[in-house]
Amino acid sequence: MNVLVQEYKTLHGRGEDEIEIEKSVFIGYSAPVSSEDEAAIFVDSIRQRHKEATHNVWAYIIGMNMEIQRYSDDGEPKGTAGIPVLEVMKKEELRNIAVVVTRYYGGTKLGAGGLVRAYTKGAKIALDSGRIVTKRLYRKLFIGLDYHMLGKLQNEFSNRGYIIKDIEYAENVRLTVYAPDEQLESIKKLAIDITSAAAQLEEGEQFYISHDESGAVILD
Repeated sequence: MNVLVQEYKTLHGRGEDEIEIEKSVFIGYSAPVSSEDEAAIFVDSIRQRHKEATHNVWAYIIGMNMEIQRYSDDGEPKGTAGIPVLEVMKKEELRNIAVVVTRYYGGTKLGAGGLVRAYTKGAKIALDSGRIVTKRLYRKLFIGLDYHMLGKLQNEFSNRGYIIKDIEYAENVRLTVYAPDEQLESIKKLAIDITSAAAQLEEGEQFYISHDESGAVILD
């Protein structure tokens, strides 16, 4: 991912679920991906897993502005499979994800409308099982300070919900803080104020952290 945006919606991890509709089994798979190559590898892995399936319908979206959108009906009537899967992803405003809906035909034809509904459901259960999250941009902030300042800083950071990921104890204390990118300067100012400008601050790498629908941080 080349452009770092403040936040975007995607999946926290891979998902898998299945439903039966008119004796046909639909298995939905989903995965977060960072490139078109990674999406293609994921799609191919499901194809290999279900070589005997009637269809392996897929779609993926890559890029913060949904620049790359691809789909395949994989033999289903045009417009009844790949596009419905893609539309579910777009409706949720998801980026950097791939979905495959595998179908084992059960002997009953669903018709065009039935296929659209079935593949829509297949995509939805795939996404739900993968857990939709909001990825928010953070930066590592390293704070060095004397031992006697640690307790006050910890209390102040805890009261504000800031994440102290790690504490190293040596000659001085060194904290690793996960700072929301848009709050970085205010967090640095707070550390300086608490320590009367004695804290040593060093910015680290930028990265994304998942937040669930309630806004809670997911660190696993």
